[in-house]
Amino acid sequence: MAKILDLTAQPRTVSGTGAVNRLRKSGLTPAVVYGSKVAAANVQVDTKTFSKILQGSASDNILVSLKLATGEQLALVQEVQHDHLRGGITHVDFHAIAYDEEIHAEVPVEIVGEAPGLKFGGLVEAIHHTLEVRCLPKDLPERITVDVSSLELNKSIHVSEVNLPEGVRAKLAGDVVVVMCVEPKVEAEPEPAAAAAAPAAAKAAPAAAAKK
Repeated sequence: MAKILDLTAQPRTVSGTGAVNRLRKSGLTPAVVYGSKVAAANVQVDTKTFSKILQGSASDNILVSLKLATGEQLALVQEVQHDHLRGGITHVDFHAIAYDEEIHAEVPVEIVGEAPGLKFGGLVEAIHHTLEVRCLPKDLPERITVDVSSLELNKSIHVSEVNLPEGVRAKLAGDVVVVMCVEPKVEAEPEPAAAAAAPAAAKAAPAAAAKK
């Protein structure tokens, strides 16, 4: 399950491009906290501390306990903006949630095991690389494991067959295919007439060009 990490967030009073750039140079990252049950608030977090949280997370779904001036607030890291030219984090959005509030999140699918269908030339193909799930924050998984150890050639694993952690429900219908083992596609060889016509056409082109 996803860990809840502590992070201090101080009130942010500066705005505007120049002031925000100076804030970043001082080692702080501008951020905003918002949610359906809280008033939006401009805050700032220590850049090094937040970067370590990002680097140490095995999932894109990061839960933090924000230490605000008004108290603690559970939040999901909703969006992280980066400077793709110079590097570094430029802004963070925190979505405030409650411990007893069900959340929706996209969780990566991890395929484990060796499918028996591979022995017959099959290929294991993930139709969905992530699954949207519903759960309480404490039950949010870092990944969803799909075991293909019994996946035969031309067979599929559906959402209803995925072993979800306790307290976690998939948004997709149970009959939706998540992973399948398929025969590799073989490209048809060109017809003899078509194969012979190709070189002839290639030779005719320069000759036609020379007559012009």
